[in-house]
Amino acid sequence: MEYSQLEPKVIWKNFAALNSVPRPSKKEEKVIQFIKEFGERLGLPTTIDEVGNVIITKPATPGMENRTPIVMQSHLDMVCQKNNDVDFDFETQGIQMYVDGDWVRAKGTTLGADNGLGVATIMSILESNDIAHPELEALFTIDEETGMTGALALKPGQLKGQILLNLDTEEDDEIDIGCAGGVDVTASAKFDLEEAKGEIFKIEIKGLQGGHSGMDIHKGLGNSNKLLGRFLFLGLENQIQLISIDGGSLRNAIPREAKAIISVSNSEDFVAKFEQLKSEILEEFASLEKDLVINIEKTVSTDQAISVDDSRKIIYAINAAHNGVFRMSPDVEGLVEASNNVARVELKNGEIKILNLTRSSVESTKWEVANQLESAFESNGLTTVFGGSYPGWKPKPEAEIIKVMTELYQNNFGEKPLVVACHAGLECGIIGANYPKMEMVSFGPTIKGAHSPDERASLSSVQKFWTYTREILKNIPINE
Repeated sequence: MEYSQLEPKVIWKNFAALNSVPRPSKKEEKVIQFIKEFGERLGLPTTIDEVGNVIITKPATPGMENRTPIVMQSHLDMVCQKNNDVDFDFETQGIQMYVDGDWVRAKGTTLGADNGLGVATIMSILESNDIAHPELEALFTIDEETGMTGALALKPGQLKGQILLNLDTEEDDEIDIGCAGGVDVTASAKFDLEEAKGEIFKIEIKGLQGGHSGMDIHKGLGNSNKLLGRFLFLGLENQIQLISIDGGSLRNAIPREAKAIISVSNSEDFVAKFEQLKSEILEEFASLEKDLVINIEKTVSTDQAISVDDSRKIIYAINAAHNGVFRMSPDVEGLVEASNNVARVELKNGEIKILNLTRSSVESTKWEVANQLESAFESNGLTTVFGGSYPGWKPKPEAEIIKVMTELYQNNFGEKPLVVACHAGLECGIIGANYPKMEMVSFGPTIKGAHSPDERASLSSVQKFWTYTREILKNIPINE
């Protein structure tokens, strides 16, 4: 299909071009070059900073010179998730899109609408000749999804804009004015190997929805690693030995699949308990995870196992690690204040790694959750390391740009927008640390299923978002 025929044509043309370029987090070389060449073709000043952020500047359109200079910002990288039965290489292939009613989807992979539609929108503003806007800096950051290293590397004074429009929100009726901070919590250990002493089984969990580990954490979705932990716990009475575990993938994606190879004694008893728990879990998630599949089968393995005692430590650690909502905000109704995602569990050749992403809009609660995780891991013989900590974004509801955008939304769409803070790691908090006087706001079109192969973007919402964006640019306040 020719995506430039969808409305608004300019955005879908640019999004299709962007989606033809591989752009996994930490491997953005191709997309950095793509955006650089885009800016240079337009004859606009284009720079790449030392980490790979691209900044393209465009002067104000006639009559807008007295308006406050702005920054429009989106990130270049995307979450790379695919279904197990899909053969796809995110480092070499472009995303394969298709239209499904009001939705644009990808064939078995993430779509990259997060944050590709924001990037495509900024590209459309940069190449326009008929859209009014003030002096503009287009900021395309790198590595938002796995470390926010692009935003973290921005230096004070690098940007001149006084208002930042972040285009990374996923509900078109929301104006975001605050977000959560986060920290990576990684637990690891190395255990000695020995021969497996019981019968060998393979456990597999698949078919979960997955989703965004911040925006979807309150939905009670199944976490494949935590479900696997429940089954492994059954084996503590059956001399269970762990051989391997492979569960989840990225820290910011709720894990959808997990599998383990184990050795158990008295396997008949273990399998009976397994089947009983399987029935209970399928009933627990019947209304939410309709495609959940849980299997156990005999298998063979030439790999060695870790001891019963060391296996017990890992199983306790997985089960003790908090997953999901930790605390709801007492100040903002419906807002998750703090949470944790047990995102990745990998055991191979006696080496265990458990990756978590802890989020909170309150710094003290963020560290409360992180320290609780450390307690669970360290008490079971694992070493815990914190990394990639970034601050939240404190709301400033009195900012002039918030008032302008709220009024414009109501005038254009006949209803009030939701002015909210979100439980996701937007880059605004990090950028704001170096630009404390900058007014910031985040908004975007409706995107569902971000960070999962079910990711989809609403065609009608993108049209609405495009109308709203142009109105905002035209009504940026006068620079006083």
